Amino acid sequence: MTAIRTERVTFSAGGVDLVGDLRLPDLPGPAPAVALTGPFTGVKEQVTGLYAERLARAGLVTLAFDHRGFGESGGRRGHEDGEGKLADLRSAVSLLGGRPEVAPGRIGLVGVCLGGGYAVRAAASDPRVRAVAGIAGAYNSPVWFAERMGVDAYRGALGGFLDRYDELLPAVAPGDGEAAMPGAEPYAYYGTSRSASPHWVNEVTRGSLHSLMTLDALGAAPLLAATPLLVVHGRADAYCAPELAAELADRSPGKKEVIWLDCREHIDLYDVEPYVTQAADATAAFLHDHL
Repeated sequence: MTAIRTERVTFSAGGVDLVGDLRLPDLPGPAPAVALTGPFTGVKEQVTGLYAERLARAGLVTLAFDHRGFGESGGRRGHEDGEGKLADLRSAVSLLGGRPEVAPGRIGLVGVCLGGGYAVRAAASDPRVRAVAGIAGAYNSPVWFAERMGVDAYRGALGGFLDRYDELLPAVAPGDGEAAMPGAEPYAYYGTSRSASPHWVNEVTRGSLHSLMTLDALGAAPLLAATPLLVVHGRADAYCAPELAAELADRSPGKKEVIWLDCREHIDLYDVEPYVTQAADATAAFLHDHL
């Protein structure tokens, strides 16, 4: 297993200061690199940090960072800024492209959970991204939401988020408590020591939910004709629909690979073995093949 060195880095995206951990494998020459983007409210010490460590030990330069509004980065606290997060990813790619440890032209993106949707969107609009991988990805589609909720209910939900846009609510809560990510499963990760980080805060704006329900990741699929795509997803996932993962792959016209894992829950791919190792190994192999 490759030894790695971790370097704290700071960079800027649209005037917002971002903080990340750059993991550099001990290799004789420049290596392919990936920036990672992770779950809703997540910070770099959690899921993206775990995968960044695994991928770095597999011989990839990795950048796990806090998106604007979360963790140690600047920006409006606890607010999901979809366009801002895409700007963050463009800046992350620029940072990697300027490092001597990174092989020129060999940069990709890896997204976990909500980050899977952002990684796909970013890859579709940035030709510097040569490959993209989603792990337990949330490939959100406003059309899909509206079809299943009914358009009136969908628009009503959006209106409610806009009416209380600036209010804060817990990201997770025990029992039946109101939360942006309700239910026992998100609380089992974020509400316990499993997600321990000094930089994670259990609150988000209600406007963040408007951002989630209007994010169109699935619509980017046809633009991946020149970008190899890996989809790693659990067969059982109550929070990021396997149906959307399959649809993303079906609609993507370029090189693609889909791996289905026998997970019991969405958060199995956050920190549970053997699923994390299966996902990380598959992602490393895919990136070495396509970067």
